[in-house]
Parts: sequence; C-alpha cells; structure tokens
Amino acid sequence: MIHYDLRCGAGHAFDSWFKDSEAFESQARAGFVECPVCGSKDVAKQLMAPAIPKKSRSRPKAEVPAPAVPPAEAPPAQAVSGPVPAQLVALLQRMRSEIEKKCDYVGRDFAEEARRIHRGESERGGIYGEASEAEAEALRDEGIEVARIPWVPLAD
Repeated sequence: MIHYDLRCGAGHAFDSWFKDSEAFESQARAGFVECPVCGSKDVAKQLMAPAIPKKSRSRPKAEVPAPAVPPAEAPPAQAVSGPVPAQLVALLQRMRSEIEKKCDYVGRDFAEEARRIHRGESERGGIYGEASEAEAEALRDEGIEVARIPWVPLAD
C-alpha cells in the first residue's frame, strides 16, 4: 500500500492510500479520486519524503478526534474504534453542512415532527434533530424513514 499526499485544483490538501502507483493513476483517470472538501476530481499527487522509520523507533500515529455523539443519542448498533481517516471526517463535515443548510432543525421533537410530516399534518421537508435509538426504531416500525449519521464538529 502507498500513502499519497494529494491536492485538488482548488488547493485543498488531503491524503489517501492506494494499492500501488498504477492504482492511483487508473482511479484518477476514471474520476474515482475526488477532493473530500469540494468534490473536485482535479487531483494531483504532492511531492513527498519517503517515510522510513528506524527499527528502534516506531512511527507515531496521527490522532484524529473520534466523531462526537450528541448526549441524547444511544450508541449506534455498529461502531468504529480508533482514529478516523481525515478524508472520512471531511466527508462527514460536508454532509453535516449540507444537512444544516437544507433541512430544518427540530431538536428533541424529531420523532413527533417526523410523525406529523408522515401523516400530512406538517409541511413535507427534510428535518434533523435528536432521537433515542428506541424512538428511531419506533419510527421505522411505523414505516417512517430515518437515518442516523455521525455528527462531527465542523471544520474551522
């Protein structure tokens, strides 16, 4: 596996792993390599120094903060442990930003508002807020589509 530092045409820096240099080239040509910040497919490898650790010392691992889970939520059924790759954090930040722009925040009234929308009592539209795992499961049982996403802090 090869770790590349990458940069998009807009100047955003990020990194990614590839099987080998040909894997990067073929994925980039096919449009599968994109900037996690702006979505640009104009991505190039950056000049990198080789990472050759001495046998007596191991390389330190980069620490990325784990996604924050709002206190009102129970832990998800599936969880990830350890550092979260920077690309994934950036993607989750982009998703959160889009949700906040295009959906209405309803806070702890999420379950009831979702039911009102489902019954046609409220205007149909995207909402987000807090719901316990039990509330989310009850909504699913009623045929109301809900999804949980990791709510990571937005980038500065």
